[in-house]
Amino acid sequence: MSELLSFSAFTNASELPIVRFRKGKQSWQDMDYIIEEMPVAITFNGIAYTVMMCTPNDLEDFVIGFSLSEGIIQHHRDIHNIDISPGCNGITVDVSVANRCLFNLKQKRRSLAGMTGCGICGEEKLESVCRSLTPLASNTQFDICHLDGALNQLLLKQQLNQLTGSAHAAVYLDNDGQIQAIFEDVGRHIALDKLVGYIHRHHFEGGAVLVTSRASFEMVQKVGAAGVEILFAISSATKMAVELAEKLNVTLLGYCRPGRADVYAHPERIFGMI
Repeated sequence: MSELLSFSAFTNASELPIVRFRKGKQSWQDMDYIIEEMPVAITFNGIAYTVMMCTPNDLEDFVIGFSLSEGIIQHHRDIHNIDISPGCNGITVDVSVANRCLFNLKQKRRSLAGMTGCGICGEEKLESVCRSLTPLASNTQFDICHLDGALNQLLLKQQLNQLTGSAHAAVYLDNDGQIQAIFEDVGRHIALDKLVGYIHRHHFEGGAVLVTSRASFEMVQKVGAAGVEILFAISSATKMAVELAEKLNVTLLGYCRPGRADVYAHPERIFGMI
């Protein structure tokens, strides 16, 4: 086990007995770490909104990022209080928002039994899937030569994934490609929402987001809502993600691996050579 593993990684995992089978060896009993996953019920001003499956840490950043991504709030200051209440069957997070946000809440309210990865399941109307966002300005450039260093850092900093092999990560990179924040979760959308909340609370500007997944349109939408102009994805992008990135003026890259990257939208922010 890596000595780099932090306490927070262990709090998001449980050690359970397993039986291992390996080619050429007899089976044997062992212990292994399994990622935590529990229902988190989110209410706004006492109104039940959704239940999402996620790891139980960093829930304040999660609900801030989720509220921004959903279009319920415009700024983290629209949230007056976050009350987290653990229970027998999960966690309830009651979010108190400004009265002016209640119209957005009523427009967006849905009944969602939160599946692990999906960010749009349960939407009642097709129009509610794609939010109306203002295209981003072009204030950021990124030297692609920094990407390999960021990917190498990522391998070391994915502590929960090292422990369990079951976590996605969302990362904020500064303009020099240094990791300034990382969030891991059982769901890729949850990890990104946690990162968006952190970015917004700490007033990060410039830089880029890196995700250990494909780039779906929801990921582009969340990055656009956070005001981040560049999204790197380890895997490919969907067509809808590319179309949304073009519309929102987000630079979208996929297949970001050591020595390679493919730019799908707005390559003008990227310079240099890997």
